[in-house]
Order: sequence, then structure tokens, then C-alpha cells
Amino acid sequence: MAALHITKENFDKEVLQSDKPVLLDFWASWCGPCQMLMPVIEELAEEVTSAKICKINVDEQEELAAQFQIMSIPTLVVMKNGKVVFCESGVKSKQEILKLLNV
Repeated sequence: MAALHITKENFDKEVLQSDKPVLLDFWASWCGPCQMLMPVIEELAEEVTSAKICKINVDEQEELAAQFQIMSIPTLVVMKNGKVVFCESGVKSKQEILKLLNV
């Protein structure tokens, strides 16, 4: 399954009300490091079933980027039970991300 694209319209249902941990990848098409991370995110989306793997385009979803106070991208946010449990900017390896999700 491809990474889920999150918008302000589906944020509550897909993220806040999720019964699984949620990985949010804040990204933009013009961002080089974001492009480096993209294949890892897509791979995780195909392989991980115990968490939701999601992407938020900061140019299209400025309100969500502001809500999470995103200052640089890529930024990865892990949410559990509607609460942020991890937030950090920069490219991470697949293993590091899996560890964050506890899978």
C-alpha cells in the first residue's frame, strides 16, 4: 500500500483517531533530502502493517505544517493515540524509522 497522503480534511480521521502508531513525513517536491527519503517511506508503506505511513506536503498543507511548527524538512513525526511521541528533522534510515515505530 502506498503512503497515505494527509490533508487537513482527513487528518482527524487518519491520524488523530488512528488505533495504530502514525508516521508523518513532512516533505516538499523541491527538497533534495525529502527526495532521498521518499523511497524509504514508500518501502515502509508497502511493508509495515502495524503502523500508518503518511506523507504531508508542506506546500499544499500549510496549516498542518504550521500546527506542527515545521521549520525544516524532511521532518518525521510519530504519533500514538493522537499525541506526538517523536519529532525530528533530517533523513533517517529505514532501520531508524522502524525503531521509532517499535515494529
